[in-house]
Amino acid sequence: MMPLRYITIILLLLSLSCDRVVPDAQSIVDRSIKAHGGELYENSIVEFDFRGRHYKFERNRGIFEYHRIFHDSAGVFHDVLDNSGFKRFLNEKEVSLDRDWVRRYSNSVNSVAYFSYLPFGLNDPAVNKKLIGEEEIEGNKYHKIRVTFAQEGGGEDFEDVFVYWINQENYQMDYLGYSYITDGGGIRFRKAINRRIENGLMYSDFINYRGASDFKDVPRLASLYKEGKLEVLSEISIENLEVKRFN
Repeated sequence: MMPLRYITIILLLLSLSCDRVVPDAQSIVDRSIKAHGGELYENSIVEFDFRGRHYKFERNRGIFEYHRIFHDSAGVFHDVLDNSGFKRFLNEKEVSLDRDWVRRYSNSVNSVAYFSYLPFGLNDPAVNKKLIGEEEIEGNKYHKIRVTFAQEGGGEDFEDVFVYWINQENYQMDYLGYSYITDGGGIRFRKAINRRIENGLMYSDFINYRGASDFKDVPRLASLYKEGKLEVLSEISIENLEVKRFN
């Protein structure tokens, strides 16, 4: 007959095992969003300059208005994307656009907004999230979250595949990788640098890497990065960052 003390130890271990919370993709993303600014994403005005263009993103409890302003030889262009659709203005006069150009310009503005608001956008209804394991990069352990998009509500790029590496200690999004099919397709890996907090929201610049054009295995991008097999393509930097809150 098993001694009482051994039975007690076994019951204690079983109890501890039952109490241990196993992380899932949703809880990890929720904690990451909180670490980067949480509810401020839905109640803020964010402005910055990126690649010669000025962006202003306003979000107020589900109501959004995204602005892009830039100059060229024709004058001052002002793009506006909001809940009702997209409009372009040239020298303060609205420009008539066909459906194809509306789609292109909308996607362009929305793409900058999507990346600048990460990881906030990972809770959009069209996002499918899955925890696919963990990985160590440069001495830190990461959760690996694979993201795909539903065709309905997933936009024109719904076939893109993303992987996010979320730090297991502070839940910051330090790396991301993705494959895309538009404009001939390709694959990218980004490393966050120059991280800073502006009025409660966390922002980063990124080193942008690319892999071989025929490589499609997004979850393995971090392994190629560690092996030095990715090529630095560019540095993605935002300037003159300013964050305000709606009253």
